[in-house]
Amino acid sequence: MRVPVIVGPSSSLSPSPPPPTAPRRRAVPAAATTIAAVHTVLPPHRYSQEDLTEPIGDLCLPPGADRAVLRRLHASAAVRTRHLALPIERYAGLGDFGQSNDAWMAAGLRLGEEALTGALKKAGLGPADVDLLVCASITGVAAPSLDARLAGRMGLRSDVKRLPVFGLGCVAGAAGLARVHDYLRGHPDDTAVLLTVELCSLTLQQRDDSHANLVAAALFGDGAAALVARGSGSGSDSGRAGPGAAGPSVVATRSRLYPDTERLLGWDIGAGGFRVVIDAGVPGIVRDHFGRHLRAFLAEHGLTTDDIGTWICHPGGPRVLSAVTDTLGLPGDALDSAWRSLAAVGNMSSASVLHILQSIRESRRPEPGTWGMLMAMGPGFCTELVLLRW
Repeated sequence: MRVPVIVGPSSSLSPSPPPPTAPRRRAVPAAATTIAAVHTVLPPHRYSQEDLTEPIGDLCLPPGADRAVLRRLHASAAVRTRHLALPIERYAGLGDFGQSNDAWMAAGLRLGEEALTGALKKAGLGPADVDLLVCASITGVAAPSLDARLAGRMGLRSDVKRLPVFGLGCVAGAAGLARVHDYLRGHPDDTAVLLTVELCSLTLQQRDDSHANLVAAALFGDGAAALVARGSGSGSDSGRAGPGAAGPSVVATRSRLYPDTERLLGWDIGAGGFRVVIDAGVPGIVRDHFGRHLRAFLAEHGLTTDDIGTWICHPGGPRVLSAVTDTLGLPGDALDSAWRSLAAVGNMSSASVLHILQSIRESRRPEPGTWGMLMAMGPGFCTELVLLRW
């Protein structure tokens, strides 16, 4: 129906602007994605940090070398225990990249299948219900990829859509969830799964006493995690999913690349495999830029950091977690979930934020209506933000 425009003697077709009012909060878009389940799987080989320090020294340092720096890094990493893909005594026998990658493939398939099976069971679904499988790993390579190899052994449909992801590193847990959300907005009747498999210990460079290699050897652990997400038309609230499956929902996401930061984080890939790049400037980038960009993202949705009731932050290490707390002006306990995950399992790269999300969903579930922020950083240098609501 057309609405007539009434023009009086002093009127115009361009109405006068309304009188100034207090800023109104932008309406929050309807969520298109519900996180139905998260399941983390850890390898059976669990060690205390103290029990790993000297064996890692044997692998990385020349005979007779001073181990003061190594011991200091292990003591200050805020890691108490870690899980490894192999028993620690087997790492010395990995003579080249091919042997390390074969070990990644064998262990990765076992852990990936267990994580995916567990997540689907929690969601009340089966392999045939999966429409999209996103599989992220930066600790090994394979063609056919892990997701293709898992599809047949698990009974996924032959027409399942697959997206193997390499190169995102620690940010892939958050970025993978964001891309799953993008997909489900266009396919609201579908079910999508994000699988992360990170066996960081298999990238350890033997006889490499560089600071970056020693930092990685003190910080990283192994694990796999799977997340099941359902679109708004998939019946995610119909009761099919398992207990506690209805939430949180993904409301919005934001990606950001930081110019001229490519050498801050990543791999140098050579004959020996993946040689880690970790620059001491990462916490400075976080302090200088991350807070401003996160606040701008929240402001687009009428929110501030005070509105966020649950913070899920990738545990990149003590200095990174402290930098996030400082730049956002958060209370001292806001990132406790990340500190607990770091202490219990180390930094598991892309699997870490899913490990933290599972813990929050299952043991400290927020009240309905609580806002959450899931965030991670990775090679690029880049960050990924996912706004959640329970």
